[in-house]
Amino acid sequence: MLLAKTLRSSTFRLALIAIAAFGLIAAAIMAYVYFGTIAYVQGRVGDAGDHSGFTAMIKLAMMAVAVLMVVLAGLAAVLVTRRTVGRIEEINATSRAIMLSGLDRRIPLRGSHDEWDRVAENLNQMLDRIETLMGEVKQVSDNVAHDLRTPLTRMRGRLEKAYHASRNGEADAALIGDTIAHLDSVLGMFASITRISEIETRARRSAFRTLDLAEIAGEVVELYDAAAEQVMTRLSLGGDREVAITGDRDLLFDAIANLVDNAIKHGRAGGQVAVTCRGAGGGAVIAVADDGPGIPADQRDHVFKRFYRLEQSRYTPGNGLGLSLVAAVAGLHGAEVALHDNAPGLTVRLSFPTSPAR
Repeated sequence: MLLAKTLRSSTFRLALIAIAAFGLIAAAIMAYVYFGTIAYVQGRVGDAGDHSGFTAMIKLAMMAVAVLMVVLAGLAAVLVTRRTVGRIEEINATSRAIMLSGLDRRIPLRGSHDEWDRVAENLNQMLDRIETLMGEVKQVSDNVAHDLRTPLTRMRGRLEKAYHASRNGEADAALIGDTIAHLDSVLGMFASITRISEIETRARRSAFRTLDLAEIAGEVVELYDAAAEQVMTRLSLGGDREVAITGDRDLLFDAIANLVDNAIKHGRAGGQVAVTCRGAGGGAVIAVADDGPGIPADQRDHVFKRFYRLEQSRYTPGNGLGLSLVAAVAGLHGAEVALHDNAPGLTVRLSFPTSPAR
C-alpha cells in the first residue's frame, strides 16, 4: 500500500522529471564520448583494419552504462520518495486520529534528528500548546459559569419572592439595591475580561508616556490606607523617591492597586504590607510584600490564569481576575512578574526594562 502511494505521489513524479533531465544530459555526454572516441580512433589508424568489433564493444558499454544509470536512478527515486511519503503518512495518520479521538495523540519520532524529526517535534509542541490552551478555556468556562450562577440564582430567588409578596416600599427598595449590586458585580466581571483581552492584544500602547512609578505607587498606597486600617494592617511605601518609566499610567495604577488589594485581603490581619519602588539598571522594580500565608510554590504558575483561585469552593468574594490583569499589564510593558516567598508571606515583584518591548 505504501509503495502504491509512493508511485502516485507528486514527489515521485518530480523525482522522475529530475531523473529524465539528468538522463538527457547523461545521454548527450555519452553520445559525445562515443562519437569522439570513434573519430579519435579513425583519426589515428585511418581506414586500415576493421573497426566493427571495437565499435560494437563501445556501443555495448554505452548501453550497459545507460541501463545501469536508469535502474539506479529509478531505485533511488523510489527509496527517497518512499521515505518521504512514509513520514508524511505518519503525520496524516496522527492528524486523523486527533480529529477522531482528541488531542492526546502525538506524531512518533524516529530518533534520526533529521528535518522530519524536527518537523514532528514542532508539530508535537504545537499540539501540546493547543491542548494546554483548550484546557485553560474549559477551566475558564467552568469558572465563569460557577461565578455567574451564584449571583444570578440569588437575584432570581429574590425577584421571585418579591413577585409573590405584597408590595412594600422599603423592602422593594432594598431588593432593587441588592439586585443592582449583584448586576454590577457581573458587569464588572465582563468588563475585566474585556479589559484584559484589550491589553493582551496590545491595543492600549497609544497612552504610553514617561511616568514616575514611585508617584503612582504613592497614590495607590494613599488610596488603600483606609482599607488597611480597617483590618489593622500597616501599609507602607519605601524605596526611591523618583523612578522614571515609560508606560500607561491608568494600567500601571490598576496593576499596583490589584497587588496591594490582594496583599491586604489575603495577608495576615494586623500584619503589614510593604510597597517598595526602586530604579534598577536603567529600568524599574516595584515589589508588594505581605506577611500572610502566601501562595504554595506549586500554585504560583497558575494564579495568573483567568478566574483561577486558590479557594476552590469559590464562595469568598472575588473572581480571580486581579493577577490576570497584572500579568497582562506586565506583558504590555515588557515587564517580568514574579512571585517570591517572603518567609512568611508573599512578595510580588514587577521588573520593568529600560524601555518597553515594542
